[in-house]
Amino acid sequence: MRTNTRNGGKLLVECLLALGARHSFGVPGESYLAVLDALHDTAGRLDFTLCRQEGGAAFMAAAYGKLTGRPGICWVTRGPGATNASIGVHTAMQDSAPMILFVGQVGTDMKGREAFQELDYRAVFGTMVKWAVEIDQVDRIPEIVARAWKTAVTGRPGPVVVALPEDMLTDLTEVAALSGPGDYPEPEPGAEAVTRARDMLAGAKRPLILYGGCNWTEAGRAALQDFASGSNIPVISVFRYQDQFDNHAPVFCGEAGVGMVPNVHRLLAEADVILAINNRFGENSTDGYTVFDLPVPRQRLIHVHGSDLELGKVYQPELGIQAGPNAFVRALNAGGPVTGVWAEWQAEARAGYEAGFDLPDLPSPVDMGKVTAYLRDVLPKDAIITNGAGNFAIWSGRFLKYGPAMRLLAPQSGAMGYGIPAAVAAKVVHPERRVVCFAGDGDFQMTCQELATAAQAGAQPVILILNNGIYGTIRAHQERNYPERVSGTEMVNPDFSALARVYGFHGERVERTEDFADAFARACASPTGAVLDLVISPEALTPRVTLSQMRAAGLRKRDSM
Repeated sequence: MRTNTRNGGKLLVECLLALGARHSFGVPGESYLAVLDALHDTAGRLDFTLCRQEGGAAFMAAAYGKLTGRPGICWVTRGPGATNASIGVHTAMQDSAPMILFVGQVGTDMKGREAFQELDYRAVFGTMVKWAVEIDQVDRIPEIVARAWKTAVTGRPGPVVVALPEDMLTDLTEVAALSGPGDYPEPEPGAEAVTRARDMLAGAKRPLILYGGCNWTEAGRAALQDFASGSNIPVISVFRYQDQFDNHAPVFCGEAGVGMVPNVHRLLAEADVILAINNRFGENSTDGYTVFDLPVPRQRLIHVHGSDLELGKVYQPELGIQAGPNAFVRALNAGGPVTGVWAEWQAEARAGYEAGFDLPDLPSPVDMGKVTAYLRDVLPKDAIITNGAGNFAIWSGRFLKYGPAMRLLAPQSGAMGYGIPAAVAAKVVHPERRVVCFAGDGDFQMTCQELATAAQAGAQPVILILNNGIYGTIRAHQERNYPERVSGTEMVNPDFSALARVYGFHGERVERTEDFADAFARACASPTGAVLDLVISPEALTPRVTLSQMRAAGLRKRDSM
């Protein structure tokens, strides 16, 4: 055999290394044994984190993409692996996070027969990803992998699915691997468009900046902050992206997300000029598509996005600019700040944001208002916070303040179970940083098996379980719409602290607010990660409305019909 001859699995791994892949996540399968064999020789250069379920692996890859800006790599096998992984793919899509899911496929000689675990991955994932493809010829691996990587990171970043027939991976080839990644600079805005955007802002009485997306660079975030702060324009993040702007800056005024707070809704509704940068106009950031008129908002809208497909997709902007977020704010900031008559508007906006941290005492053994106030004081400036989905996520989303180096990994898709895998991925990438996961009791049990992944990888975070014994979000909707008819939302939970210890974590049950600080210190000191089981009353379902109040409102509504 010639020295430059190797199989498709080896060539694929060589190409990923050349593109800049350094970490991958997956569950092994016989359909991609050739890849696993190639990964045997790449420890320290391209590592494989062995996961316990494909949904957890895909969540890790999606979180990795969101954290690093490079495609998160996930390996699964055939139909069961791919369908389990689909939750992470969907999350990456709605998060606009770069990701590549590699799926081991049946051999090319078996395709179309409904062979064991066979699926048509183009059909299955076609509406969920930027591109779904199958590599049928080993010599095309470099071409297709390069395109998959480019597709995942450019325009609106997102997931790509690549199917790998088993025999293609074992076929031999002499084709050269990629030598490095392609260079795809962000689209630059035209000078005329930037000038027009600046003029529209300068002519406003109530300007607002709305931003989103995970593909901001450090320089881009700094330029956005310089412009907004220098111009004294209020800034709102879209759902789950408040970490991309310094929340301590006087111009930061909150997050447009689920259960939009009145102050944010008012700012969006009353603004006369909105500069929207790098965001897709989803349901959560528009309060169910109600805060802006469809299809033409009454607000003068400037929409900036790297993908032309996002411009005018939902709302028709007065000015649509196809440009990358970092390139745009660099050009915008080059002209210096804009000035206008909105100082009072900005001051009121920030005051409304700060007032949101004032909370009553909560009717709960552990008061999360006081817990998050404590965490705001003690968390390191570069902490990484993760959460899944549920009412509990309001605490990490609204009651922490994110600084320039502090990151939030949370799913725009509202996918339960994201928090633990995301925390593991964060610890894999940044083992030196404090990683804290907020999880509901139901949310935790979606992916708690990944504690074993964390232990094996030496990537153990601190996990806070907000344990109220119910599926809180659904229970809230239930009490509002079908009061006093509880169905399918009560939970009988295990002993979470004991479960944590079985996985090698430090585990504690915290039953009083005043015990949290010492327990959290012990958790942070544990070299093996920690799980704190926080006893939360179902009454304290939201920061300001109790479960009983929701039920009473539901009864009044029912009785008035």
